[in-house]
Amino acid sequence: MRRYDIIVVGSGPGGASLVQRLAPTGKRILLIERGDYLPRSTANWNSKTVFVDGAYQTPETWYGRDGRAFHPGLHYYVGGNSKVYGAALFRLRERDFGKVVHQHGISPAWPLGYDVFEPFYTEAERLFAVHGQRGEDPLEPPSSGPYPYPAVSHEPRIQALSDSFATDGLHPFHLPLGIRLDERDGKVTPTSVCIRCDAFDGFPCLLNGKADAQVMCVDPTLAAHPNVELLTNAYVTRVETDAAGRCVTGVQVLRDGTPERYTADIFVVACGALSSALLLLRSASEAHPAGLANGSGQVGRNYMRHNQSVLMALMHEPNETVFQKTLAVGDFYFGAKDWEYPLGLIQMCAGSHAEQIKGESLPSWMEWLPDMPFDKMALHAMDFWLSSEDLPRAENRIFYDGDRVLLDVTEQGQEAHHRLRQKLEYHMSRAGAHPVLLERSLYLGKGIPISGTAHQAGTLRFGTDPASSVLDLNCKAHELDNLYVTDASFFPSIGAVNPTLTIIANALRVASHIQERLRA
Repeated sequence: MRRYDIIVVGSGPGGASLVQRLAPTGKRILLIERGDYLPRSTANWNSKTVFVDGAYQTPETWYGRDGRAFHPGLHYYVGGNSKVYGAALFRLRERDFGKVVHQHGISPAWPLGYDVFEPFYTEAERLFAVHGQRGEDPLEPPSSGPYPYPAVSHEPRIQALSDSFATDGLHPFHLPLGIRLDERDGKVTPTSVCIRCDAFDGFPCLLNGKADAQVMCVDPTLAAHPNVELLTNAYVTRVETDAAGRCVTGVQVLRDGTPERYTADIFVVACGALSSALLLLRSASEAHPAGLANGSGQVGRNYMRHNQSVLMALMHEPNETVFQKTLAVGDFYFGAKDWEYPLGLIQMCAGSHAEQIKGESLPSWMEWLPDMPFDKMALHAMDFWLSSEDLPRAENRIFYDGDRVLLDVTEQGQEAHHRLRQKLEYHMSRAGAHPVLLERSLYLGKGIPISGTAHQAGTLRFGTDPASSVLDLNCKAHELDNLYVTDASFFPSIGAVNPTLTIIANALRVASHIQERLRA
């Protein structure tokens, strides 16, 4: 049968979390994924395969404003981009939901406050097995309960770094991580799924120890609920409506090269902020000539993706840490003593591997270690992910130019991000590192500014005014009675923390609304 009660397009955190929540209703639900299951093999843990060769990244070609071609950092698999994410699952700071003044503009207030999202954040942390420690992070928003699992322990060198930061007056804290880890006294138990290897952050997990959307939502839901079906290798080419353009009636799908059509009563789009906007744009019709739900002209606009850097510090002493991604610093999130505007978040990421370093463009300052082999450099490395807020701009958008996809991005906020980097360099030099940090562009994809789409958001923002937003407060399209969106498209601003937990929490919030609608 090709008739369902609910069709969800996209199996990443936004789509999968919603399906997991709606499955117990007994309604017939179809989850459509353009890719297949990511293959499990030892190559999943190979640094050259994952980062240098980009084997799991889509080979699609998009174009920048200047006409130059690039491959977006997207991954089309069951579970979406969460298959290779770092599983850092932060709540947005409470102040992020209000207006925040930056040097280069305003981060707008959300139409709903943190209090609306809080219970769904709590549910999301349970669903994705988040490990953390309440009370360590001074900027942590109020919570109705503890983390479901204890924080992932620091290895000795990371604990020493945490102590060094604390001595400097900072407030380092354990990263909240979605991970299927069981440890006792800092040691992995014999039955733990995760083994604390060095191939977690940015790698597909061979053991399914990462709390990604496939492992935590899709597979358990399919096993428990026969009313839910998964369609893979199925690319949704367009969304159809009735003649009046007020109700979605079906989706056209290209599956293994064969066109198919599926119909339902309720439709949810969760392809990721960039792909969801493209789907609505290519679904233009007589009733929606500028693209589906695009009467406001906002579809594809206000694209945000954080100002991001992955940096490697070279320590004087060897760093034998295996699982490095356990530490974060938020002291500069909303500013510093010498800068009144927000700077952003510092967090650790996966350790450098020799093949990655070999593939980088090494800067001239590396002459201080001219004979150090790449594996020796990796042994002395500590690695950090820096994120600063990217503000929504109507000019930053994704759109079609004929059949070509264009991503038009104007960089902004470089001063804040540069200052954040300087803060890290200062505190790392005090902890025994070379005073200049090395850029690791391969981690985010070659040519970071445009192709680094790891934290995509904002292309279909929600709001109360149909003239300036695409979705209403329930993330239903203003112009359609039965079309919802549950990825980061709805964000009116992005803050400076990883967006995935907010995506999950909002998907659960929208699912709660749809449940009420089904009962009405």
